[in-house]
Amino acid sequence: MQVTTALSDALGRYLDLTGEQMKLTASNMANVDTPGYKTQGFDFEQEFARQLTGAGSTGFAQPAAQDVDGLVTRPDGNNVSMDREGIQLAKSQLQFRLGVELLKHEYSTVMSAIHAEAK
Repeated sequence: MQVTTALSDALGRYLDLTGEQMKLTASNMANVDTPGYKTQGFDFEQEFARQLTGAGSTGFAQPAAQDVDGLVTRPDGNNVSMDREGIQLAKSQLQFRLGVELLKHEYSTVMSAIHAEAK
């Protein structure tokens, strides 16, 4: 038996999205020396809103990554900034930790309700 609530479902999608953000950041970092590579990204808040509006659908919808505008391009055509990616990775890690803590709290609340019913 799987116990889910609307909040736990939303938090699951939030965690999936932060995971995708970390993968994209890792890909950008891995390509720092690839000539012509353009930094990829997506608007986290917009994608999360899209995930929530599709809450009735099954599964996680892959975010649409696109080139990030406004970055300085080196002579080899690559525009990856390790400073930017490091900040993005730290932000994603904090978002992931927040999501995990909120999900733990949600399940703790559900378990408390179940145990209260049993008494």
